Amino acid sequence: MTGVVLAFTLLLAAANGSNDDPKGVATLGGAGVTGYRHALAWGVAATLAGSVVSVHLAAGLTKLFSTGIVTAQPTPAFALSVLVGATAWVALATVTRLPVSTTHALIGSLVGAGLVLGPATIAWASLATRVVVPLALSIVLAYAASGALKLLPGRVPECVCVGVAPPIPQSASGGALAATAAPIAVIRTGTVDGCRAHSPAGHGLALTVNRLHWLTAGAASFARGLNDTPKIVAVAAFVLVPAGITTTHLAVAVAGAMAGGGIIGGLRVARRLGDDVVAMGHIDGAKANLASAALVGLGATRGWPMSLTHVSTGAIAGTAGAQPSRLNRRTLRNFALAWTVTPLVAGAVAASAFLLVR
Repeated sequence: MTGVVLAFTLLLAAANGSNDDPKGVATLGGAGVTGYRHALAWGVAATLAGSVVSVHLAAGLTKLFSTGIVTAQPTPAFALSVLVGATAWVALATVTRLPVSTTHALIGSLVGAGLVLGPATIAWASLATRVVVPLALSIVLAYAASGALKLLPGRVPECVCVGVAPPIPQSASGGALAATAAPIAVIRTGTVDGCRAHSPAGHGLALTVNRLHWLTAGAASFARGLNDTPKIVAVAAFVLVPAGITTTHLAVAVAGAMAGGGIIGGLRVARRLGDDVVAMGHIDGAKANLASAALVGLGATRGWPMSLTHVSTGAIAGTAGAQPSRLNRRTLRNFALAWTVTPLVAGAVAASAFLLVR
């Protein structure tokens, strides 16, 4: 049983990587900053870093998915059934290019298998307040945050350039000129070409919109790894920790499987999110990623199970600002339908699997 549970843990992590690694960086491709393959490589690397760090910063999520939803001591068959239910749905959604929530799939699987284990074993009150409410609010908050950033007055400069100006000569005694003791820092905003032209002797650091977009995409992906890794580890730990595998080693294995899944199968979902929700520019994409990173990162450190699927989609949609007509409503309708059935399908598969293997 240990080997089977480990195999399905890595399969779920790989399916999660294929479906979720693209979500933080889809705006890079959608805005034309870079090609989707390069964007995906950056997303995989940043997610991998977040997954490793999650061992130390996301203990709250691990605890929630270990004992906060199903209170009874899970059996190996129960853990395997939960992994089978979540893996089956996330993998199917990835093949059909639907960005779905692994968080939702895991919760649905826990509840489905928990109903077979015994309805009284499910912490219904905790499920409502600690799981359903954060998940439901995440898409609204992401849309509102991204929309608010879009509506901020003023034009965002293409470049913020920090340079060092040479010392300014000053008059000294006897009419001679003496330089100041230290050079002077100069900060300019404007176009990329303007920053380059005014950088003193080429000694300057320019933060362009494109670079900011890369940074915010990496931050969103990092937050995603921070948020999702503990959930998968928590379910697998029921069986694998007693077998001698530490949670640290398990988290590293999950992180590696996520990275592999993202590299192999992430392009389908990346293009769907980047191209089919709304047309966006560089600044729009950077603002959407900034909102996603802030919300998902906060959720991971506070033990709130936010879904990057909901957050990133809401943030991308929020870039439409006061022009909702720009949104592709058919795509969003399909996403909403997939999100609605995610816990139901995953729960049904998990319950069926538990009936077979317990």
